[in-house]
Amino acid sequence: MTRPAPRIRRTVRLAAAAAALTALGACSSPAGSSDSPGPPAAGGAASASPKLSGTVTVFAAASLKESFTTLGERFEKQHPGTEVTFSFGGSDTLAASIAGGAPADVFAAASPATMAAVTDGKAAARTPVTFARNQLVIATAPGDPHHVSSLKDLAGPGLKVVLCAEEVPCGAAARKVLDASGLELTPVSYEENVKSAVTKVVLKEADAALVYRTDVQAAAGKVEGVEFPESAAAINDYRIVPLKNARNAEAAEAFVALVRSAEGRKVLTGAGFLKP
Repeated sequence: MTRPAPRIRRTVRLAAAAAALTALGACSSPAGSSDSPGPPAAGGAASASPKLSGTVTVFAAASLKESFTTLGERFEKQHPGTEVTFSFGGSDTLAASIAGGAPADVFAAASPATMAAVTDGKAAARTPVTFARNQLVIATAPGDPHHVSSLKDLAGPGLKVVLCAEEVPCGAAARKVLDASGLELTPVSYEENVKSAVTKVVLKEADAALVYRTDVQAAAGKVEGVEFPESAAAINDYRIVPLKNARNAEAAEAFVALVRSAEGRKVLTGAGFLKP
């Protein structure tokens, strides 16, 4: 699921070449100096980047499926000879897989807590960055046949409600909202990721679900979204990082740069994500 100074050309007289070379050597920064620029930021000159090739494997939160699939296709067009493969799922499950040595180049998590499982395990190549945010809404069947207009309506008699498992970011956010509002629910099921929760409503196995606004937008026509003010207390920050054991480190950095670029942000906000 973030830019090098121009070279100055010096001309020296042939007679003073030795002195000039000595002075130049004294003024140059040593290799690996802290003044060396870090990974190229979004929007950097493409001509300065090495030609990329091979596969870049991205582990990303299920709620990023639509937007990251679009960005993966654009990445492949921008870098012929590359291929982006994705593994989408619950952020907690993906983090555990990375900690267990699963081969991946990039990790995009739906919450800081699930990203911490990777950074604490020293699997991240550097400090993760927030690239998007997401907010809960109530998903209902089209036309809202059960008249769900507020969070409290989810406690109505006979209403079948689905939540994400609390280990998953959407479930943790739902628990935070419910606790803050003092609302107790008995869901018909706890789902392992947000897409599964939406599917329950689509299949009419549930009347409502607490899911992300992006997933309701992705399922437009199959579900409707009901916004509720209490969701402002549990907005999730999405973070991304290249991984230390990446098999294609250059492509991993380039994909992260695309996600953080103006182009990437446009795709994400178009999918319903909030700006970081």
